[in-house]
Amino acid sequence: MIATQATKAFTPQVLREYALIADGERGALVGPHGEVAWLCVPRWHSDAVFAALVGGDSGYAVTPDSRFVWGGYYEPGTLIWHGRWVTGDGIVECADALAAPADRHRAVLLRRLTARDAPARVEVLLDPRDGFGGPGPRALLRDDEGRWTGRLGDYYLRWSGDTGTARVRRGPGGCQLALTLTVRPGEPRDLVLELSDRPLPAPAAGPGSLWRATRAHWERAVPPLRQVTGTRDARHAVAVMTGLTSADGGMAAAATTSLPERADTGRNYDYRYAWIRDQCYAGQAAAAAGVPHLLDAATRFVTARLHADGPRLAPAYTVAGDPLPPPGRLGLPGYPGGYDLVGNRARDQFQLDTFGESLLLLAAAARAGRLGADGWQAAAIAASAIAGRWREPDAGIWELSGESWTHSRLCCVAGLRAAAAARGAPAGPGEPARAWQELADAILADTAARAVHPSGRWQRSPADPGLDGALLLPPLRGAVPAADPRSVAPLRGYVGELTEDGYAYRFRHDSQPLGQAEGAFLLCGFLLALAHHQQGDEVAAMRWFERNRAACGPPGLYAEEYDVTQRQLRGNLPQAFVHALLLESAARLAGPWEDKELT
Repeated sequence: MIATQATKAFTPQVLREYALIADGERGALVGPHGEVAWLCVPRWHSDAVFAALVGGDSGYAVTPDSRFVWGGYYEPGTLIWHGRWVTGDGIVECADALAAPADRHRAVLLRRLTARDAPARVEVLLDPRDGFGGPGPRALLRDDEGRWTGRLGDYYLRWSGDTGTARVRRGPGGCQLALTLTVRPGEPRDLVLELSDRPLPAPAAGPGSLWRATRAHWERAVPPLRQVTGTRDARHAVAVMTGLTSADGGMAAAATTSLPERADTGRNYDYRYAWIRDQCYAGQAAAAAGVPHLLDAATRFVTARLHADGPRLAPAYTVAGDPLPPPGRLGLPGYPGGYDLVGNRARDQFQLDTFGESLLLLAAAARAGRLGADGWQAAAIAASAIAGRWREPDAGIWELSGESWTHSRLCCVAGLRAAAAARGAPAGPGEPARAWQELADAILADTAARAVHPSGRWQRSPADPGLDGALLLPPLRGAVPAADPRSVAPLRGYVGELTEDGYAYRFRHDSQPLGQAEGAFLLCGFLLALAHHQQGDEVAAMRWFERNRAACGPPGLYAEEYDVTQRQLRGNLPQAFVHALLLESAARLAGPWEDKELT
């Protein structure tokens, strides 16, 4: 590439500076130089056409051509991002969005440039590549309307709006398009990029109509949430989860792959898939906050997977419900400190807790009056799977080696009890609900006999006496009462041994300091907020909530882990289950804890 402000933008940035735009079927990360550094089409698990984030030679930049200071913001309750640059001459903004409602086959990326107080020159570079940085278009043709069209492997491409003066640059990687725009106050300039795995129809609407439809979509999807704590962040969490959730109901765990949790440690994962556990967390959070479309999506997806796979339920699927691809490499440099992984080994794991989480989700849907006959049949399938498999070792919530993990078993206890007690559950002597209660009692008794630490608290497994953040969940979900010593003792011990400076860690890996083994786990920080709230310690609950919701960058996105020392995000972005637990905490901390909500 020729070195310009736009091409310089394709170097990786720290994760806290990336914003997400998404439409449910796919999502893009936009960096501080106006660069779209990551976008997979047509869906989350597809190949990336912009892969600069992991070292692919591709991207789409809209960048001021002079020195600038970056900032930005989301339109409230949306994933419409405004990149904002203060230059030596004035202020220029670029509004970015993926047009919604979404089409499974066609991505429409909207970009609108606006100068605030003086004319601004902006460099634009469009350099798409097939297959994570492979070949670009062989040819790009301009029609009489100034639109550019071409083929990108199996994809169809069209670029329109103020693109008529673009120049084609041809190189060994294919064609790219470049132009310089002068943006004047009161004269916004639109750029519309379409990418599809099917032939593109004639444009049906101009940029103005696409922007109006997109804003209307977000207005419908994200409620005001005036009743929760931290309304702005809670609404943003709803927007993020909505943006990650496909029409099939599957919610991508994150938009990205292979962003390292720790530099050069090999802890890289592809999270562009729908984890059953994450779906359940999102659905329960939506039920608590009153966001029915997210609850319905999670319920629909989990119900379908239980009907399809029964006791062989996989931990994760594509958002379309298909099996995950096995792990593989791309031949790219990867994000600095990581490497270029796609696919996920979770496809071959057994995670017992997913059946318990499924029951908790279905029970929440039933309490909300949103569970039909298919859902109750799915609950029966999950309960039957627990009955047949609860004695088997499993990979657990953290996907470790096979053990009889205490959290997995207690999660099943909670799910069985919640489903049995939920409105509409089959009842009476010999009926399923009674059997579910009896099974829950049997699993709890066996676990208590084998996995209670000499100090009186739960331990990770019969073979592992350690503490674990996952053991904060059983009392929250109703496996055991909040006042049970086995609930109180793990909370006290966990805070004493596995937290520092207001942040929480999953478990102790070894004897080195906590922050050297891995980053703080934001999910666990929000679990601590809920646990203290359940125990009636509102001051501690709010302290944990506020501390952990601050662990984000300017766009308000959360990764899986937070490097406390460097104040940086670690892992794939944005991590859906962190936003889910933020939303649930925001909803529950707004009022007194009520066990009837969860059982």
